[in-house]
Amino acid sequence: MTTATTPATSTTLGKIPSGIWVLGFVSMLMDISSEMIHSLLPLFMVGTLGASAFVVGGIEGLAESTALIVKVFSGALSDYLGKRKGLAVFGYALGALTKPLFAIAPVIGVVLTARLLDRVGKGIRGAPRDALVADIAPAEVRGAAFGLRQSLDTVGAFLGPLLAVGLMLLWANDFRAVFWVAVIPGMLAVALLLFGVREPARHIGEKRSNPIRRENLKRLSGAYWWVVGVGAVFTLARFSEAFLVLRAQQGGIPVAFVPLMMVAMNLVYAASAYPFGKLSDRMRHKTLLALGLAMLIAADLVLATNDHWTTVLAGVALWGIHLGMTQGLLATMVADTAPADLRGTAFGFFNLVSGIALLIASAVAGLLWDQLGASFTFYASAAFCGIALLALFKKS
Repeated sequence: MTTATTPATSTTLGKIPSGIWVLGFVSMLMDISSEMIHSLLPLFMVGTLGASAFVVGGIEGLAESTALIVKVFSGALSDYLGKRKGLAVFGYALGALTKPLFAIAPVIGVVLTARLLDRVGKGIRGAPRDALVADIAPAEVRGAAFGLRQSLDTVGAFLGPLLAVGLMLLWANDFRAVFWVAVIPGMLAVALLLFGVREPARHIGEKRSNPIRRENLKRLSGAYWWVVGVGAVFTLARFSEAFLVLRAQQGGIPVAFVPLMMVAMNLVYAASAYPFGKLSDRMRHKTLLALGLAMLIAADLVLATNDHWTTVLAGVALWGIHLGMTQGLLATMVADTAPADLRGTAFGFFNLVSGIALLIASAVAGLLWDQLGASFTFYASAAFCGIALLALFKKS
């Protein structure tokens, strides 16, 4: 068995260009930087700056909405210019340069400014970076390439909070000192992207026009818009991961250890994203999507059962597997169904629609949570997943 699988694994990894690895490590470093701050920011705003929970929610909602809008235009601009890397570097640099603002913020207005600039940076870099992955990766290993980048990105998502917790314990809850340390991986991410990635040569002499003009958008096929719709449905069924944290807190887990549930989810997500990405290069995409929905149904049912920490941990792990099965796959499907010169625009619209779906799903989930309780919220999500699964099979 070993001799049969090892060569296949090494062959797949060998086909993934070095640029994909570099983009993955860039994402990992920036996620470490961002999550060191974001995992502590609500506590900093409330405890140090005296903000209310309503203000915290408003800042987060405004910041994420800003990122969604910017993503569409940055993706389209990367198509118009025929260049991805420059926009990605600018987006990462903007994100890195906001980190000192959090460390020196004397009032909540400075935090708001930093969050908005940080999310603008995220919006600028997201679609061009994903389009760059699709441009660099050979078609036969595109799923594995997206899975690998997502795995490395998610490694940063659990290393960042762990590092923040360790430094808070070491420095007696000095938020600002931790925020200053977060500047380092952010700057390293920018330098690595700038010097470590070479953008593929583009066709020269081709007349370029506005990618979001009607005649260009008509080139985005029905298959692409079906993927956009599927991505939105998946997001509506999943809602925000903040509810996983709330479920963990209900079980009596000490507040200091509640973030470890998200660390566990991201560990599972990071470990599963590449294997499932590689599998998507060999397996029918709709079948893997259906399995991903089934995994989310299982997660919802487990989380609805009770709030004991072992039950929540099991549900969170299943949630992480679902993300590993579907997120890289959906990115691969966007790349496969969009024309090469419109990939930035395609990723921009995909992210916009999925982001709007996330805002709607989270608002509905919050309403259900307040009115009918946590268990009903997760049962409702499982029911929606079941409907989506039936629709997926009908489409198949």
